[in-house]
Amino acid sequence: MHSPSKHRPSARSYAALSIMAALLTIALKFGAYLYTGSVGLLSDAIESIVNLVAAGAAFWALSYAAKPPDAEHTFGHSKAEYFSSALEGILILVAAVSIAIAAVDRILHPQPIAQVGVGLGLALIATFLNGAVASILLQAGRRLRSITLRADAHHLLTDVWTSVGVVVGIGLVSITHWTILDPIVALLVAANIVWTGLRLLRETGSGLLDSAISNEDQQAIALILSEHQAQGVRFHALRTRVAGSRCFVSFHVLVPGAWTVQRGHDLCEAIEQAIALALPGTDVTTHLEPIEDPISWDDEMHSS
Repeated sequence: MHSPSKHRPSARSYAALSIMAALLTIALKFGAYLYTGSVGLLSDAIESIVNLVAAGAAFWALSYAAKPPDAEHTFGHSKAEYFSSALEGILILVAAVSIAIAAVDRILHPQPIAQVGVGLGLALIATFLNGAVASILLQAGRRLRSITLRADAHHLLTDVWTSVGVVVGIGLVSITHWTILDPIVALLVAANIVWTGLRLLRETGSGLLDSAISNEDQQAIALILSEHQAQGVRFHALRTRVAGSRCFVSFHVLVPGAWTVQRGHDLCEAIEQAIALALPGTDVTTHLEPIEDPISWDDEMHSS
């Protein structure tokens, strides 16, 4: 069995960056709301509170997931990341309901928007900050194969588009003086947030059900295995699963029975190392069998 290197970059520093960004954007957006009285900006600020809670949960999940395997968790703790993404999905839905309630109340009781210039300025600063942090988290999440960082990044990107929509809505209100545009924009924001929350929950559920690795990664494995088939080696019973930032791959290696144990072992080691190098963060397990033995082919039906 070949395991990934223990000296991988930590994802917790990125979660800490997300926490600091959330604190700053909360201050900016609530300041913008207090200046203008816009329910659209209030909805944007509420979503930033969700960002803060989610970033805190992400930091905890990444810290727990980084713990090494133990007697009770022999495959490690990487699935802890799904607790964070599930919590974030639920909090996003709660935020959407809160925003919708505030928007409906403002439709029933319209209020003018004040000090538009200052409010929009603060909102734009917060939007730029969220966009920059989201870009950093998304790149780190892909590099480290972390669903937690990717979920946080996608949420922040949604927050960016939410803020852009709110800013546009407030700008239209200041031009047209149609105050109803403000709560309408807030309702559109709530609908967009619901979509994001449901998408995160769906991805979390897929991970908890041990979904297979991506087609792209499976093709990378197939390419590595094909390089050895010219030696009369065959492979089957390929099984893969994703658990947070880690992937697990297992398969049977069928070699001529005349091979020595050492030769078969060396082949398995070479294949395991090649896959682990091509797919960082992957645990690879192989099972060596004689190709002439009919029993060796019993698991062929399970190949993928």
